[in-house]
Amino acid sequence: MAIVRVAVDCPVDALFDYRVAAEPPPAGGFVVVPFGRRRVLGLVLEHAQRATVADHRLRDVERVLAVPPLPADILALIRFAAEYYQCPIGQAAFAGLPTRLGRVREAVTRTSWTYELTPAGLALARDHFPPRAALKRRLLEAFRAKPALDRGDLAAISARASALAEAWIGEGWVARRETPAVEPAGKTSIASARPPVLPTLTDEQRAAVAAIAASLGTFSAWLLEGVTGSGKTEVYFRLIEQVAAAGRQSLLMVPEINLTPQLEARLRERFPALRLASLHSNLAEGERMANWLAARQGRADVVIGTRLSVFTPMPRLGFVVVDEEHDASFKQQEGLRYCARDLAIFLARLRGVPVVLGSATPSLETYHNARTGKFGHLHLARRPAAGRPDIRLLDLRGHTRQAGISDEALRAVEARLARGEQSLVFLNRRGFAPALACGACGWSAACDRCNARLVWHLADAVLRCHYCGHEESLPRRCPVCGNQDLKGLGQGTQRIEQALSQRFAGARILRIDRDSTRRKHAWRAMQDDIRAERVDILVGTQMLAKGHDFPKLTLVVVVDADAALFSVDFRAAERVFQQLMQVAGRAGRDRLPGEVLVQTQFPDHPLYRALVRQDYRSYADELLAERSRAGFPPFVHQAILRAESQSEAAVMRFLAHAASLSGLDGEDVVLYDPVPASVSKVAGHHRGHLLAQSASRAAMQRFLSRWRAALAQGKPARVRWALDVDPLEL
Repeated sequence: MAIVRVAVDCPVDALFDYRVAAEPPPAGGFVVVPFGRRRVLGLVLEHAQRATVADHRLRDVERVLAVPPLPADILALIRFAAEYYQCPIGQAAFAGLPTRLGRVREAVTRTSWTYELTPAGLALARDHFPPRAALKRRLLEAFRAKPALDRGDLAAISARASALAEAWIGEGWVARRETPAVEPAGKTSIASARPPVLPTLTDEQRAAVAAIAASLGTFSAWLLEGVTGSGKTEVYFRLIEQVAAAGRQSLLMVPEINLTPQLEARLRERFPALRLASLHSNLAEGERMANWLAARQGRADVVIGTRLSVFTPMPRLGFVVVDEEHDASFKQQEGLRYCARDLAIFLARLRGVPVVLGSATPSLETYHNARTGKFGHLHLARRPAAGRPDIRLLDLRGHTRQAGISDEALRAVEARLARGEQSLVFLNRRGFAPALACGACGWSAACDRCNARLVWHLADAVLRCHYCGHEESLPRRCPVCGNQDLKGLGQGTQRIEQALSQRFAGARILRIDRDSTRRKHAWRAMQDDIRAERVDILVGTQMLAKGHDFPKLTLVVVVDADAALFSVDFRAAERVFQQLMQVAGRAGRDRLPGEVLVQTQFPDHPLYRALVRQDYRSYADELLAERSRAGFPPFVHQAILRAESQSEAAVMRFLAHAASLSGLDGEDVVLYDPVPASVSKVAGHHRGHLLAQSASRAAMQRFLSRWRAALAQGKPARVRWALDVDPLEL
């Protein structure tokens, strides 16, 4: 009788003891265990000689799943994430696992069948069957075209093809072969594919590839800073090729799901013999499970995924890439609030492999690490195929606009239409108008459940809250004074689309935002239309700002660049610059010259001056100097205690109590006053937070461990709380 300690996906920060009658599963093995009145999936993390609970309370493992156990490096990553991000071990353990794993049965290791012609079947003449036996003739032709047919192939021929193949086994014409659903790992020969025509590397690309390649087989962290269109992806591909030739796997992480299909397509075209697997939350459960198993058993040579892919077990891992490393999407905002970029660096160190962080506008944390020598720093300063786009500021002071677009910007769009080129009008705000208001009494439509305005969505004729999803019909009159002349204030992508349609009646206009891409495969179809030149003008949000390469796109117009410029968040300027540089990089990526027009009422702002020069480094140095003087990250370390409740008073009482515990770890950690969140009410819950800050990461971690334990003992009524370590939003 053995004792195993099991992590369960629950908010309790503990392992649970269970008996195992037979041979205990190894650490990393999956088991089904009773948990309260439920049966749940558990992850074995430890073995023990004796249980920590009384014998009469000890329960038995019901079943050990025939799923490959998690390897030691992923278990170490889980433990590190739980400790550093102050999260219960069970929630950390299941953060990156496919959801279907919780419903896995022994059938995970089921077998499948393929059907093959025997020598007797191969000897059958094409006219062996009479013309009226059409299905038999089709099946024989299918076997001659493809030596082994599986059930999917047979179903594609006819619903009766499987039964016919079974009958042919009795005739001696077909043999059935059992094939494991999960094939053993093996090396891939990339030399077997037809060699593609490779682009010529620039001197900068060649130097970057050589430097990183020299570190293969050892841990090293690199910042690959390259202007948009400079060929960072080609550097990744050259290194992936070398890693695959050595029989190793590569992990390629991207910030958004929408970037995975085109990157996967480029990899398949470039390396047709490599086995690829995508991992992100939008995959069907079965597909994600199959891809996870392929990676775990070494059958996937390249894994392309979003932030959750950092937890993917890869036995032959040899190389890690975090593309667009600055993107906030790498930070999980619920449950285990981890930063996938930082965990990727930890994983690479565990495995002794290089990790590359790529960006045109690196996060200031990464840039600072490169400047101080913690990371290697490689720079791609020019585009191989085209020059940088020309960025100009359009001073809006004293100028008229049509739906927020200046006359000069409209003339530039018109010029592209005349030349058969494409334009992008960028506004990071979906909907028709961000507010609906009454000019008579000043009423504006607000969400009853959030401290936010309702956004007018013209196509659906509704008002919608972008925080909680609440919808209501468009009012015909003001509910306060009865005025029927309600107006939409401000611009959203739908209003921009409408204005452009009126101005350019014959133009083919495509709006790309979260609303227009809800349907499955909608975004992929839109990309095909853009590349096939079936679109003249794009209207879009940040979905279009990064990673996309449209050869005929030569003009970018940024409509409302000033909106986030004066935010209370100290990271606002960094984010605005990153976003503008990213969207500017969509213009002129091929042979045609690109132009970017940024509309602003503050053309003398230092951010815009640096943007025109396309000089990230000098602006980053300026921002780092400001943060050093102000005592902000990366020169200090922060954590936020976030709390929410249906009672605003309960939130503030809890945070006041938390602040009173500041003496837990001396004076190394400073606790600031509790304050409401910037959006203080969402979905009926009031929200507040409390900021902790320290110059020492070690001191912060010691304090957080004690603070969390003390807070957990208090058990505040009706208040949910969580710690957010290294927060990106205040």
